[in-house]
Amino acid sequence: MRLLVVEDDKKIASFLQKGLQEATFSVDVCHTGTDGLSFALTEPYDAAIIDIMLPGLDGLSLIEKLRAANIDMPVLILSARQSVDDRIEGLQRGGDDYMIKPFSFNELLARIQALLRRGQKNVASGVIRIGELQLDPIRHEVKRQNKKIDLPAKEYALLELMMLNPGRVLSKTSILERIYDYGFDPQTNVVDVLVCRLRNRIDKDYDKKYIHTVRGMGYVLRDE
Repeated sequence: MRLLVVEDDKKIASFLQKGLQEATFSVDVCHTGTDGLSFALTEPYDAAIIDIMLPGLDGLSLIEKLRAANIDMPVLILSARQSVDDRIEGLQRGGDDYMIKPFSFNELLARIQALLRRGQKNVASGVIRIGELQLDPIRHEVKRQNKKIDLPAKEYALLELMMLNPGRVLSKTSILERIYDYGFDPQTNVVDVLVCRLRNRIDKDYDKKYIHTVRGMGYVLRDE
């Protein structure tokens, strides 16, 4: 899943990016409200973490502009402002949750995961189920026929992306954009290798296959 972090303190932004990437998220970072607005209007994100005190465009104005543009991704507000009135204002102006600095990263991660669960219509009780496959985004646990499957971070992120989009063909370019945080030549075989590895873990020992190739288009996860 892809997150946007808008934070002018580069040390905090780097800390968030590293921690979220270790939690298998793809993360884009920018340091001004103006850049944050540009990123959010041009790229698809599953959620955003936005500081209030930003240069160029403050965080609350940024959130208002996103809502005015009908961008309804969950937004977690970060702020050093601690008063109840500040928190109420943040929520009233379009934020979905509010955390005060300094913060616990584990709590921030739990809150982001909770916001994502609320936003996913096909996630029941936080667990994604497609046929025999089961993915728990909180525990980062994958099972098939109740047998646990250990996946490296990128393979887990790919499976999560596919299970959140069942039946939808995902192009190599879209997978690159959602799973990796830097540019690749679309002709590279990195996606093919990643899909092959995931198939070996998910489908190899079973007659029923979930991951399919759509020639010339990409890959799709289907329960059929």
